[in-house]
This record gives sequence, C-alpha cells and structure tokens, in this order.
Amino acid sequence: MSEKNVAENLLDAAKAKLNEGVDRVKAIGHDVAASQSDNPLDSVSEKLKGVADRAKAEVHNAVAHHEANEADKKI
Repeated sequence: MSEKNVAENLLDAAKAKLNEGVDRVKAIGHDVAASQSDNPLDSVSEKLKGVADRAKAEVHNAVAHHEANEADKKI
C-alpha cells in the first residue's frame, strides 16, 4: 500500500468533516422526530438514533483531525 500524498490526506479530511456535518444534522432530525412523537417507543428509538449519529460524527471528526495532522507532517 502506498503512502498518501498531502492532497489525498486533505481530501480525506474534508470528506470526513462533510460526513461529520451530515451526521450532526441527522442527529438533530432524530431529536425533532423524538420530540414530536406521540408514541413513547418511537420517541426512544429516535433518541437512540440521534445518539448513534452523534457517535458517528465524533468518529468522522477524529478521522478528519488525523488526516489533517498527517498532511501537516508532510508539508
């Protein structure tokens, strides 16, 4: 496996930040759905989906920082 160049690291960092944003927006959507639901089970399900999306967002954030740090080392 070949090592990534600076541009590839920066592209991967940008993709990860985009995915982080998408997951955070999805989590907000689940929060809204949970607050609007009349069914307690649906509400809990939506809250759990929001928690999962926030966790995914944190993973994407960590990947973005890692890729950016890798690019910085090569400059």
